[in-house]
Amino acid sequence: MTSILSRIIAISALMAGMSAAVASAAPAPLPGDAPAVARDEPVFPLLAQGRDIDIFYDQYGRRVIMDAYTGEVLAVERPRRTERRVLRAEPRSRDRYYLDDPADVSRLERERRNRLRQLDRIPRDNFRDGGYLEGPVEAYPDDESYRDRPRQLFPDAPRRAGREADEPRVVTREPLTREPLGREPLEAPAAKPKTTAAKPAIGEQAVVTQPGLGSREDVAALQILLDRKGASPGVIDGRFGSNVDKAIAAYRAITGENLKSTDPAGIKAALAASGGEPFTSYTITNADAAGPFVASVPADYGEKAKLGRMSFTSTAEMLAERFHMDEAYLKALNPDANFNRPGTIIKVANVGKPAAGAVKRIVADKGNKQVRAYDAAGKLLVAYPATIGSSDTPSPTGVHAVSRIAFDPEYTYNPKLNFKQGDNDKVLTIPPGPNGPVGSIWIALDKPTYGIHGTPEPSKIGKTESHGCVRLTNWDAAELAKMVSPGVNVEFVE
Repeated sequence: MTSILSRIIAISALMAGMSAAVASAAPAPLPGDAPAVARDEPVFPLLAQGRDIDIFYDQYGRRVIMDAYTGEVLAVERPRRTERRVLRAEPRSRDRYYLDDPADVSRLERERRNRLRQLDRIPRDNFRDGGYLEGPVEAYPDDESYRDRPRQLFPDAPRRAGREADEPRVVTREPLTREPLGREPLEAPAAKPKTTAAKPAIGEQAVVTQPGLGSREDVAALQILLDRKGASPGVIDGRFGSNVDKAIAAYRAITGENLKSTDPAGIKAALAASGGEPFTSYTITNADAAGPFVASVPADYGEKAKLGRMSFTSTAEMLAERFHMDEAYLKALNPDANFNRPGTIIKVANVGKPAAGAVKRIVADKGNKQVRAYDAAGKLLVAYPATIGSSDTPSPTGVHAVSRIAFDPEYTYNPKLNFKQGDNDKVLTIPPGPNGPVGSIWIALDKPTYGIHGTPEPSKIGKTESHGCVRLTNWDAAELAKMVSPGVNVEFVE
């Protein structure tokens, strides 16, 4: 009996010593903890007790250990710090995609294909339990056996009478009619006579259908305003795109006004101050309908050289260029007009007068696909969307000077000095005209065979490549030619 009591006393003393040691021990520092500081209330780890305890969490996330019977607080354990992983989203690209720019369309298509390849790397699941098919299951099966897959997966499923397993099921729903709360039942509206809708004001979204699908008159009004101020958007076609974005930035630099494409009231006020309504009426004259015109413009340079003049192919093409418009958009605005009949009244863009001033410096921005012209004080006078060189025939680099200016020029094709076109291996002289290879303007540079010129395809300016030169619309090139003189520097920047 004595030995048993002595053992109990010894064990009790040992446990009391261990409890005191644990109670007085400081908690081990955790990774990333600040240096230990004195605290008013000591922090204890979880105690090993020989009694019933309750564990609670306070508002600070600390574990509070209490006696289950007396409610005495035995220990307070600080919250454990766990390694926290910071998930950072990838920086959002600031690049904008323009569906009118082939380079942006190609980049967008590449990213889409990359996403599809990543989806293809997702592991397939194997369904082996409960009678499912064994082996990998294709996510998008394209064979006829997929129609029998439900029967293979559930062979015991009952068949519906009069319907085969692989026969598609057609569900027909009756039209749903609901009655508004507190109103009389709806009745079918009576047929209304067709009326001509009023023309929307500037700022309203007027969608013009075929052939200018997606074109809007409010966007065209914005383009007309930009064109009036020397910030050319290229062709006026009623569509947003990279050329419009560049023109808005140029407008701000030219005028100092903070023009916004989302401010119809501001656009309308600026239009009124710069020349009135964006559209006007024009009556086709006898001279307009008379031409002369060519039946078509051949693609081969050898065939071009046989023509007497690289003229317009129609009155509509001629008038579209005169009013800085896309030909398809001009026809969409006037769907019932006969452009070949003198006296026909059509709706056209009210583009105003050409810009004026003396250009003393020209910048051909390859990256921005834009030509900017400055006066002697360094003020921006005009800015035009441009096609500048290509990967096969890059444009010049550095600084060059204007050597001469030619209106309505002939074009000399030399396959040894220029590019190779088709099977033509001889020097050819292509007659002048707006549909010639260099359009109706040639501003030659001191670097042979290079210059700033017009184009027979104005709708492609800023969206395609050239043979090393700087290509503008014919009307932009003509405006620049009247403001520049030989000796003006042309700086090519990347």
